Amino acid sequence: MKNGLYLKLSVNGIKKNKKLYLPYLITCICMVMMFYLIDYLAVSPQFAQMKGGDTMQMILGFGSGVIAIFSLILLYYTNSFLIRRRQREFGLYHILGMGKIDLVKIMVLENLIISVLTIAGGIVGGILFSKLGELLAAKILGSNAGLSMKISVPALVATALLFLVIFALIMLRMIVSVYRLKPVELLKSEKTGEKPPKANWIFAVLGLLLLGVAYYLSLTIKDPLVAMIWFMVAVVLVILATYLLFIAGSVTFCKIMQKKKGYYYKTNHFISLSSMIYRMKRNGAGLASICILSTMVLVMVSSTTSLYLSMEHGLNLRYPKSVQIEMYTKPEQTEEMKENQNGQIIELVQKVLKEHNQTAENPENYRMLTVSGIVSKNEIYFNPENAPGVNEVNTFDHLKMFYALPLEAYNRIMGTNLELAPGEAYLYAKDSDFPYDQITVENSGTWRIKGHLDKMISNGNNMANMNSSFYLVVSGLEDIKALEEGNVSVYGVNGSYEKWYYNFDLSCGDEEQIQIQNEIDKKINALAEQESEESDTLFFGVSTDSRAASRADYQALYGGLFFLGILLGVVFILGMVLIIYYKQITEGYEDQERFQILMKVGMTQKEVRQTINSQVMTVFFLPLVVAGIHTAFAFPMIEKMVHLLAFSDRKFLILVTVCSYLVFALFYIIVYMVTSKQYYKIVSGKQEESLFS
Repeated sequence: MKNGLYLKLSVNGIKKNKKLYLPYLITCICMVMMFYLIDYLAVSPQFAQMKGGDTMQMILGFGSGVIAIFSLILLYYTNSFLIRRRQREFGLYHILGMGKIDLVKIMVLENLIISVLTIAGGIVGGILFSKLGELLAAKILGSNAGLSMKISVPALVATALLFLVIFALIMLRMIVSVYRLKPVELLKSEKTGEKPPKANWIFAVLGLLLLGVAYYLSLTIKDPLVAMIWFMVAVVLVILATYLLFIAGSVTFCKIMQKKKGYYYKTNHFISLSSMIYRMKRNGAGLASICILSTMVLVMVSSTTSLYLSMEHGLNLRYPKSVQIEMYTKPEQTEEMKENQNGQIIELVQKVLKEHNQTAENPENYRMLTVSGIVSKNEIYFNPENAPGVNEVNTFDHLKMFYALPLEAYNRIMGTNLELAPGEAYLYAKDSDFPYDQITVENSGTWRIKGHLDKMISNGNNMANMNSSFYLVVSGLEDIKALEEGNVSVYGVNGSYEKWYYNFDLSCGDEEQIQIQNEIDKKINALAEQESEESDTLFFGVSTDSRAASRADYQALYGGLFFLGILLGVVFILGMVLIIYYKQITEGYEDQERFQILMKVGMTQKEVRQTINSQVMTVFFLPLVVAGIHTAFAFPMIEKMVHLLAFSDRKFLILVTVCSYLVFALFYIIVYMVTSKQYYKIVSGKQEESLFS
């Protein structure tokens, strides 16, 4: 009988507090559903067989970890709102004769009911929507998915175990909260506000300093690789600074505003500002969470959307020609051997193209040396230990990719008539500044910079697209040989050697281009085997690549990031909406009695609404504004990071970011309009909901 009473009280407790529990239940179900959906795609063998599916699965595997951590934080955090709202009810039960063990049994049953409902509902929803998610992911990859629906047992087990652990931790927290409070405290907890916190100038200034450091990193770092390394540091600094400024800085700001008599001694400002100060410590944490979630949504959606919509641009940047062939050389090879190898490869390519009735359009045939070096003023060092002012901490700040090619090749391909004397060079500084009139390379020599170039051969080099770099156009092959020997003198057998590039366009479709590339690969391998059998040849190696063959990988990478960005954006928005809702409802009930007293002493309904609007405009729109500021200052670092993925259209990224913010702001305003109505109904007395009605 007693166990039946516990169950009845648990069920009734959820029903009578449906306004609080319904959003929580919906959010839990959505979190479970999202996790199952992502985990299903991440482990699905059928999805892995799609073109680019394995690449997307790696990205989704990372996303499932993010959702798992975020679900724990969000549900654990928002559950505190439910516990605070129910404490008065539990206090009354306790005074009427129930012991704390009885309250624990009620809470355990409630938690079990919620966990069963949400896990079951989320898994069912995940199964139902898994096929839709698979079809959408396949569409992004440019593949086709079958119509049969499958249930992934590994994903189902992982989802159930994860959320059982989360609800177990929540239940443990609920039990501890009951045992720590006294009966009288439980009964009065709902009406007990926090003491007005004092202005904490130390934390407020610390928050400003941390935010300043994060913004400084974003604005001053120029190299994409360095930006990637420091990105997480900047993110942590922004998160810490946001919480410090919203919790301590906001109180300090309110104290300052209180001293402004012209502002403070107005009916709507007086009430709203006093209310903010009275509970700002709790408000600050919630508002900071909203701000961080908003920033995460803006950064993730804008960057992944930009990448996906500009996928073809990135592909063309990485592969400026339809087919790219790299011929490796060794210093043991004579110029005659190198020329012979180059001629054999070109002749082989021409035969394959003739078999397909194709011709090499816009061909490029040139030699280039690729090395990396540490830049210190106008000197480049292959050995970081020899570079003055460079240590283990700032090595990446000075690391540059360095390319050298002969003037003859540059003039032939770019259609110029530049001239150079021995010891002179032209410099093309990509995403870098070089204000010096000469450049010295370790163990190689010194060149006078005759001029700076504004365009360079687009060879699609990965490292050139990833970070800032220098291109040195020298007078002849002797200079390239000197640079090669200087690099080998430091790195030995691991040194870099010049490559011979042969790139060209094709007018046929992707499938035929892939077929042509595969045939070229086979014939090159056969040629290499023949050479090695017939003589002790120095035929070192050749690699081929094509835009058509890599399109699926780009679709998987860009599409996977876009798909994950949308899913995580939805998850973060759900968390944001839930926090906003509970903040409005909780603050509404806490302010209800005070506003009713004010109306009894002469405050009109209109004045109550004006006071609420003042509070909303002053406080609750602050996260949206700060999220916009965070995103604006983060933009330079975001731009450099997407540059690592061969994205260079700055104007398009700005456009997508601005549009994302405007759409998000509209959604944010709608959410606040809906929740502020609930807040107004509660505090104005139009909606008086008893816990036991």
